[in-house]
Amino acid sequence: MNRIFMDAFFARKLLDWYNENHRHFPWRDTHEPYIIWVSEIILQQTRVAQGYDYFVRFVERFPDVETLARADEDEVLKCWQGLGYYSRARNLHAAACQIAALGYFPDTYREIRRLKGVGDYTAAAIASFAFGLPHAVVDGNVYRVLSRYFGVTEPIDTVSGKRHFAELAQCLLPEGEDGADYNQAIMDFGALQCVPHSPMCMDCPLIDGCVAFQTDRIQSLPVKSRQQKTSARYLHYIYIQAEGEAALFRRNGKDIWKGLYEPFLIETDSPCSLEVLMEQGVLPVFAQGSGATWTVLQENVRHQLTHRTLVCNFYKLDLDCKPAATFFRNEVHWVERKHLSDYAFPRLITVLFERHGLI
Repeated sequence: MNRIFMDAFFARKLLDWYNENHRHFPWRDTHEPYIIWVSEIILQQTRVAQGYDYFVRFVERFPDVETLARADEDEVLKCWQGLGYYSRARNLHAAACQIAALGYFPDTYREIRRLKGVGDYTAAAIASFAFGLPHAVVDGNVYRVLSRYFGVTEPIDTVSGKRHFAELAQCLLPEGEDGADYNQAIMDFGALQCVPHSPMCMDCPLIDGCVAFQTDRIQSLPVKSRQQKTSARYLHYIYIQAEGEAALFRRNGKDIWKGLYEPFLIETDSPCSLEVLMEQGVLPVFAQGSGATWTVLQENVRHQLTHRTLVCNFYKLDLDCKPAATFFRNEVHWVERKHLSDYAFPRLITVLFERHGLI
């Protein structure tokens, strides 16, 4: 850490850069913790260009903690639809209930950290931006800037590496009112200047002290100890239609898209066609009767999530009458087609429905 004290101008250079280049967002024009908290949750694993409109719509519908806490989870998920990582929305709703029960928004790092879905970074961001507390933020942008500038080779995905970067970031945090601006500055710098690929090194105010630039290690920093493998899942969706209504099912359990709705689903370990599903006898009894009409809408649709690829087949099954609820594993919701858009679906399902004129 000795170099930190030798490089006394690091924070000042970033603050000067930020003064000229910072981005203007509504959550930066306030110290209201609710607004800052919502923005931080929405922008987790989401680009600002995508998250901005979601933020605006979300705070228009849920302008304060009390309104969010009173809302139904289905409504929160519907407002979140298309943004992905839906556990964020469920945790946001649960945390709003925690805050409403407390009667105030927590105003210390330790209390903020206890909120559902709030990790070290988010707690530090709220503490810094809303309450002016001296907590350094460490996100992907900060990892990249610090690792490159100081030549840190500690892996960012290990316990020891995360601790090292947290300590380094805290040591660099200016005292007093500059702390919050510095936190914003280093994140903006990583998002706009010191980007993952093709950073603008020749126009960088930190170039003279940047170890990665001097040693030609720009693309090798930061370091990760392991690469996460991507696995495949094979989903066979059946849009069941009977008596003018469609069957929907709410996802439960600890899996992707918990709380969202989808058509009837069969998941297999490997790719297979409708004919194979019928031969294997995995379809419900009513699906092969004389009153069942099948339509193959689309096959082998690939949908990429962070660490898995979904390979999806999409079929439509028209029935003369609704099957008994006991035929289904989960509770079935029969919905008129004109009301399908009222439900929160995973992005994959929305795309399939729109592509085939179902909503």
